Amino acid sequence: MIRQRPIIIAIVGDSAAGKTTITKGLTDLLGPERVTHVCTDDYHKYDRRERAQLGITPLHPDCNYLDVLELHLERLHYGQPFLKPVYDHSNGALVRPEYVRPCEFVVVEGLLGFHTAVMRQFYDVKVFLDPPEDLRKVWKIKRDTTKRGYTPDQVLAEMARREADSRDYIRPQREYADMVVRFAPPEGAAPEQAGPNLNVRLVLRPTIPHPDLSYLVDSRHSPPSGIRLELGRDGGRPVDFLNIDGSVTADHAEQLENAIWQHLPDLRSLREEQFGDYQDRTEVRHSHPLALTQLLLTYHLLRKYNDVAQLPFAAPVAALSRLQPAPTLNGG
Repeated sequence: MIRQRPIIIAIVGDSAAGKTTITKGLTDLLGPERVTHVCTDDYHKYDRRERAQLGITPLHPDCNYLDVLELHLERLHYGQPFLKPVYDHSNGALVRPEYVRPCEFVVVEGLLGFHTAVMRQFYDVKVFLDPPEDLRKVWKIKRDTTKRGYTPDQVLAEMARREADSRDYIRPQREYADMVVRFAPPEGAAPEQAGPNLNVRLVLRPTIPHPDLSYLVDSRHSPPSGIRLELGRDGGRPVDFLNIDGSVTADHAEQLENAIWQHLPDLRSLREEQFGDYQDRTEVRHSHPLALTQLLLTYHLLRKYNDVAQLPFAAPVAALSRLQPAPTLNGG
C-alpha cells in the first residue's frame, strides 16, 4: 500500500491531439516507477469491426463503459488495484485485461475523461488539449498512416464521420479543464511545415493555484523573449494566458524553466533535453514549448502531492454509491 492516495491528472482531447506525447513527458520527469498510465479509450464497448457494423464511433459515450470507468477512478483515488480492460489501437481489438495497482501519480488520458461529474471529482489536475483542427488533421494522418495501417484518404474519411461526435462530446469538455493547452503554427505558417517551431498558448484558470510567473509581466524586468504572460478572459471567465513562441531560444526557455524548477525542490533536476521530445513519423524531435508545458504540469502534480501528504490518506470524497446519476454533456 502506498503511503498516501495517488495524485491523478486527467489529459483529455480528441484523437491525435497530443495526449500520448504529453503523458510521456510527465512520465520522464517523474520517473516511470512513480507513474501509472490509464487510457480511457480502453473502456470501449465494441471493437473496430463491431463499431463499423453498428455505425457508432468511439467518441460517442454509448460506445464506452463510462460507468465502469467511474468505479475504477474511485479505486484509483483510494490507491486500490483493479482489473482494467485493454483496447489494442494497432488492430482495433479488445484484448486481455490488465491488473493495475496505482503508483504515486496516475495519468488518465483519453477521449471522454471529463464527460461526467462523477469522473471529474476524482482528478487533482484537469488538462484539455485543444490544437486547431487543421493541425490535428496533420498529426492524425501522420500517426494513423505510420502506426495503425491506414491510408491518408481513410483517415480523412474517418475524421469526417466522427466530426459530429467531436462537436457534441469531445470539444465541450474543454470548459471543465484547469488548463487548456493549444499548440499552433506561427501566423502564416502551414501546419505541416511548423515542426518543432509550434507556438503554445496555455490557458491557466484559477481553479488550481499556478506558480508565480508575475515577473513575465513586471515592467521593472525585461521578460524573456518569446514568452509572455497576459491577463484576459476565456469563455467569459478571467484567466492568465501563458504564451511561448516556438522560436524561443534555449537561453530564454531556460529562464522560464528555472522559474518553475524553483518550486520543485524534491524533483531531480533533469536537463530540458531529457524531456520535451515528440515523435514525427520515425524521427524524434525536440520542442522548447512542449518541454515547458510538461514541466508546468509536473509542478502541479508535485505541489498537490506535497499538499496531500499533510492530510489523512483517505481524503473525503463522496463514494459513487452515494451519488445520484450524474448529468452528461448534451444529454449523452
